[in-house]
Order: sequence, then structure tokens, then C-alpha cells
Amino acid sequence: MIPKFAKLAILIVAFLVVAGASAYLTLTLIIKSEDTVIVPDLVGKDVVTALEQLTDLQLNTKVNGSEYSRQFPKNHIIFQEPAPGSEIKKDRDIRIIISKGPKNLLMPNLISLSERQARMIMEENGISQGHLTHTYFKTVEKDHIIGQVPPAGTVIPRGASVDLLVSMGPQPAAYQMPKLTGLSLDKAVLLIEKTHLAVGDIRSRFDKHKPHNVIINQEPPAGYRTREKSAVSLVINRDPDKTIGVNRYYSLYGSLLQHRVRNGFLKKRVRVEWESEDGTTDIFDDYIKPGAEIWVLVPRDQDALAYIFEDDKLVKTLMYEAW
Repeated sequence: MIPKFAKLAILIVAFLVVAGASAYLTLTLIIKSEDTVIVPDLVGKDVVTALEQLTDLQLNTKVNGSEYSRQFPKNHIIFQEPAPGSEIKKDRDIRIIISKGPKNLLMPNLISLSERQARMIMEENGISQGHLTHTYFKTVEKDHIIGQVPPAGTVIPRGASVDLLVSMGPQPAAYQMPKLTGLSLDKAVLLIEKTHLAVGDIRSRFDKHKPHNVIINQEPPAGYRTREKSAVSLVINRDPDKTIGVNRYYSLYGSLLQHRVRNGFLKKRVRVEWESEDGTTDIFDDYIKPGAEIWVLVPRDQDALAYIFEDDKLVKTLMYEAW
């Protein structure tokens, strides 16, 4: 007969063995379940979505290549390995193949789109740019597409090129170049502005056989056909060393600022401050004798104010509106 104490001891040992084995198996299953995940179905999903999903599951993405596919759009997954539903450990690779879209596609309609929008659509469809031509066109806004080759709806292979004709907007009005030689600079500039042209470069050259302070040369010459806002270059009959202001500042979209220094006995420091949306800058700064006149060409591409100072005292403010 086994003593009761021995039986009790055997039962306790057996219980501990069973409990230990059960705890071990349970812990093993828990650890195993934490180290494994179920592979999701990625086929048909875009690459970004699939990448985010695999990252959340602590799985690695390995791209095994790309293929043309009529069934799946570009940058969508057409194949995966392991298959959906497989149980694998974390940090394992999921191999995918990405669609390049259909090998052939219909040429999209780019007409009337802006050049920027057309480029975006071409890039999305894998279409490259061919010849790019610009021309004036009255009914199509500037930088918008007038025509394309091949035309919309044509079946083309992916990667094919398209030639584009881009509008430059309505053709600028044409004017006959007026005769400026023999005029004073201020009258010449005024006539240029009235003719819807723009003041270009102004240079000085002295010719003793011609009147002083008048235009002795112009480019384009008088009578030439010119377009609106074309630049007109002038040569004035003055000694370049004695010219005040003309060659200090000029712009292809300029207008003439004139100022006569007040009378006195000593030279005055004359400063012209230009204020526009781009900021404030000095466009003229020099010591000028009393009674002398300065000429400064100022830009007319935006609204601005000109402040004229004599010896740091504001004497005149001029307002200029953009052309």
C-alpha cells in the first residue's frame, strides 16, 4: 500500500508537469502567432497602397520587375509571391510585379489645354514630346495648344512622341516706324510712347555738323514695319562725357524721367529713388550743377513711384503706371 503522503506527492508532481507543459505550449503558440502574419491580397492595388499595407504588417517589398498589362493600370500590382492568405514570418520579402499599363493606348486630346497641363497628361501616359512650334493665333489663349500630331483618338505605342503647336496669343498690332531723327530726346520718347513702341538703348555721340541735343540715328529706321512694344534704340548728338543720366539706366520697356535742378550757387546732390513691388532702389545719384537737367529712363513693366531728392530733401514725386 502506498502511503497517502506519497500519493499526494505523485499527484502534485503530475499536476505540475501537466501545467508546465500546457504553459509552454500556450507560450509557444503566442510567440509563434506574434512572429507570423497573413499575406494580404495585393493584386490590382496601386504600389503606394500596397507598400503602406506591407509596412504595417512588417513585411518587406521586393519589386521583381514590370510588364505591360491591358487588365491593370500603370503602377498597379499584377502579380505577388507568396500568394494571398499565406502565413509567413515578419520581415520576410513579398515579391511583386508592377504594371506598365497597356502597351498601346489612345492618344489623348491636348487641344485647348495649357502647355503645362498637356505635359502632365503626356507624362502620365508615357508619351514623349516631339517638335514644339509656337505661332500667333487669335482665338486660342497664349501658351495653350492649337494642334497636335498624331491627333486625339489615334492608337499609339506607349513611349511614342507627339508634336505640338502652341499659341502665342493674338498677333501684336503692327505700326510704321516714325521718323525720330532731328527731334529732341523728350519729343522722340513721347512719340515712341504714342506709337505704342518702347524705348530701348539710348547712346550719345557728338557730330559737330549736326544740331546739338537732337536724335541723329534710330533703329529701326523710319518707315520700317514694327510690332507693338518693339524696342527703339536712339543716338543723341551730345558729348558722351557730358551726358547726365541717359546712359546710367535704361530698359526695353522704359519711359523718360526729366528733372531740372533748382537754381543756386553750388552743385546739388540729386538722387532718384524708385519704388515698385520689387522693392526700393536708387536709379540715379550724382552731384549736378544748378539749372542742369537730368534724364533718366525708368521701367514701365509695373506700377511705381519715383521720388526726386535734392541734397536729401524731397522735391518731387512722380507716379508711373505699367504699360
